[in-house]
Parts: sequence; C-alpha cells; structure tokens
Amino acid sequence: MTWIALATYRRTERLAPALVIDSQLYDLEAALGAGLPAIPPAWLAGGVEAMLQDWATAQTWLRTATPVAASLATSGAIAPVEGGVSAVAAPYVPNRIFCAASNYASHANEMGTVLAAKSQSKPYMFLKLSNTVIGDGETIQMPPETTKLDWEVELAAVIGKRCRRVAVEDALDAVACYTIVNDISARDLNIRGDYPFKHDWFQGKCHDTFAPIGPWLVPAWQIPDPQAVNMRLDVNGEPMQQDSTANMIWTVREQIAYLSTIVTLEPGDVVATGTPTGVGMGRGVYLNAGDKLVASIEGIGRLSNQVQAERV
Repeated sequence: MTWIALATYRRTERLAPALVIDSQLYDLEAALGAGLPAIPPAWLAGGVEAMLQDWATAQTWLRTATPVAASLATSGAIAPVEGGVSAVAAPYVPNRIFCAASNYASHANEMGTVLAAKSQSKPYMFLKLSNTVIGDGETIQMPPETTKLDWEVELAAVIGKRCRRVAVEDALDAVACYTIVNDISARDLNIRGDYPFKHDWFQGKCHDTFAPIGPWLVPAWQIPDPQAVNMRLDVNGEPMQQDSTANMIWTVREQIAYLSTIVTLEPGDVVATGTPTGVGMGRGVYLNAGDKLVASIEGIGRLSNQVQAERV
C-alpha cells in the first residue's frame, strides 16, 4: 500500500499544499493538473488547514487519490518539488495544542514526580499557543532567561471532527492525522518561588518556537494503533529518548475523551500525548546554541531543528 501524507512547503516565497508519496514531496496543484481527482478550490487556497476543517470529505478524497497520485509519481507525470523534503514548512499552525504532562511512568520517575494510581487520577493537560509552532528545519530560539532548555518527543493526534463528551471507545474516530511534536521546555522557568503556585507552565512552555511540529500529517488509517509505535529523539546524533507509545499511562483515546469533557474539540486541534524517559532534566544535560535535535516516530518520519540563541 502506498504511504501518503499531507504537507505544506515553501513555494516561491509563499506556502503551498503538497502530498508526500513514499517520502517524496509533490506539489498538490501540479498533481491536480496531471490527473488527480478534483478538489474544492478552498482546499488549494487554504491548504492543509482547510482540508482538516472539511476532513470527512477530505479523507474520502485522499483515499481515492492515493493510488492515482502514486501512479502519477511512478510514471513521472509529476516531479518531486525542487529541494525535496527540505522545502517543508509546518503543516499548518494550530490554534490549540493540548499537551499531556507526566504520561509515561518512566518520565515521571526521572523527574521525581509522584503520581497517584491511575484509578484515582485523570490526565494532566496544559496548553501551548500558536506562537510556539515552527516546522521541520526551522530554528528553536533559546531565550536569554533560561539555561535549562530541554526536549520532549511526543506523538501528536490531530483532530478532524468536532466532538464533545466523546466516549473513550469512539475517541479515535475524531482523529484525522498523526504527526510529531517536540515539546521544548525551559525547565528553570517552569518553577516559581515568588508565588504559592510552584509551577508556571506558561512561562516554561510557551515561548516563541517552543513547539516544532511536523514534518507532515499522516492520515490516521496509516497508523491503526497509536499505542504501538516507536519514538526516538537524538541530540547532536546521540540517542536520548527511545520508547514505545505502548507505555503511555493515559492512551490517546483516553486523553481525547477527557479533553472533550472540558472543551469542545475542533478540527485542527492538536493533542500532544506526552513524552517518555530520556529528557535533559533527567540526565542533567541541557541544550545549547548550535545543538541539533531530531525527533522521529515510526510511521511518520523525522522532525529536525537546531537551537539558536535568541537575539534581544
């Protein structure tokens, strides 16, 4: 079966939607001109985000279009984008990124976090904002206020269906695609001593560029079990995190169901489902300007970013 994903790339100083077919990037408009089934004009104008807003129709189209696109690519009727996958940008900029904290027991242990039994608990979620989003190949800006910049590879579920109070057993029906999020954290800014509230998730997690996402969106049907994929994060070529989503405390289904009891989830919302052991804080090692991070997830790909000191 042909592997396919949805992407956004930089085309002559503007962003344009693309298909990724077996790791090659193809301009969507060019593919339509070569014989791909027609799409609503709004999808071309609005790109990946517009497709997510109309996911019920878009996923039907994408299933039909996949073998056609593969045939066009194999025959040479469409050519890969110049620059290849290095041209990709963030797939889109979500308005809301819901993030799960301490969702792997191994990570909680390395952070010294004492968790209640699952039967007596519920997921702990926080938000990242749209200003944090960058794409593959873009630069993570290290604020001068931190000396403890850290990494967290996470499987991210992209919502494609409006839902409220969805049952756990139905929750994956709301997922359009999966992608990678690297939850960048300033650990020293996560802690406050000037208030009785000890943690400051906003200050530690929401700086500009603190949520690399991508490199593209993989339709959910290509990852039939989100609890059975391997994750890895390397810093300067050295493996730091290696684990499986099988070890989540709260599954993707459970997180989505829980969130939907608080807010109505909307198409385009992202649920970053937590990180395993191997973060910098657990090792006493932190990021510096010039460091390169590669977050990879089985069935999705690799998300690469480099750290740069923020100019002030």
